[in-house]
Amino acid sequence: MSSGLIGKKVGMTNVFDDDGQNFAVTVIEVEPCVITQIKTEEENGYDAVQLSAFDRKEKSTPKPLQGHFEKAGTSPKKYIKEFRDFIPEDAELGDELNIEDVFNIGDNVDVVGVSKGTGFTGVMKRHNFRGVGGATHGQYNRERHPGSIGQASDPARVFPGIKMAGRSGNERTKIKNLTVARIFSESNLMMVTGSIPGPNGRFVEIYNR
Repeated sequence: MSSGLIGKKVGMTNVFDDDGQNFAVTVIEVEPCVITQIKTEEENGYDAVQLSAFDRKEKSTPKPLQGHFEKAGTSPKKYIKEFRDFIPEDAELGDELNIEDVFNIGDNVDVVGVSKGTGFTGVMKRHNFRGVGGATHGQYNRERHPGSIGQASDPARVFPGIKMAGRSGNERTKIKNLTVARIFSESNLMMVTGSIPGPNGRFVEIYNR
């Protein structure tokens, strides 16, 4: 995995490029990420750096994590993420990485987050079934019913993975190949083209391609 940072989704807006074209962007708050652990090929079998961001109350931080942060010389953080095959030059515990240390305007990035949950949904919304006369099978007068899901007397069971009603959304999702449109170092904000997973205020991981 390539270099990256931890951020928090702020919201969406729109900006104009140099040619006057208007396009949608997502604003991400990227606080300075603190290096809380460094792993090397010799000691751990692979190279990686663990980053932490966004302050957390000490009283709500488990004791083992408190010691982990104390060792790095930083206050407790809410979000911890390990970035493999990425160790900044001359990196030491407690060092901070800012937006401009990792990203530049025009870079292509991948953003990983947890998508919005839409609760328990039926087959129409979850799997785009079309109802009567459409994609379902085994029913004729209930327009939003999933239809038959079983088999004959052999094998006499329902196969795993059948499309049925269930929880929708709230899954780890990656949006690939977005572009860094703006960087505001003084306010720890960056803009990327398009949308990213999750509601406003949710943490995301930003990977430099």
